[in-house]
Amino acid sequence: MIVFFNEDIDFKFGQKNQLKAWLKKVAESEGFKMRNLNYIFCSDEYLHKINLEYLDHDTYTDIITFDNSEGEEDIEGDIFVSIERVKDNSQELKTEFLDEFKRVLVHGLLHLCGYDDHSDEDEAQMRELESKYISIFNN
Repeated sequence: MIVFFNEDIDFKFGQKNQLKAWLKKVAESEGFKMRNLNYIFCSDEYLHKINLEYLDHDTYTDIITFDNSEGEEDIEGDIFVSIERVKDNSQELKTEFLDEFKRVLVHGLLHLCGYDDHSDEDEAQMRELESKYISIFNN
């Protein structure tokens, strides 16, 4: 089950059922079963506080993923997304907001599937997978 929450912002968007079906399809493509996945949409400040408190990082970011799964092939977690960062990223990268939004949603899910983006090589692989899965969104 995938659930979308707003924390300290009022964020509305369409295609919720399509997004949920797509994310489930991505998880299955990666060999995982969707259990409980929460996307929590929030402000920069809210996510910054989480970054400080739980990861000891004094930086702003677009996403933080917490893996709560107990089984190796299960997807369970909480993904916090700064909508302000997503908007800024889409403007900076000159992309549509919805495309950047999908990229961030799938990015968090890919972390739960075991992918990392700490090295340049890992980041390149992550970008490739994000693009691959975004391209199948409407299929």
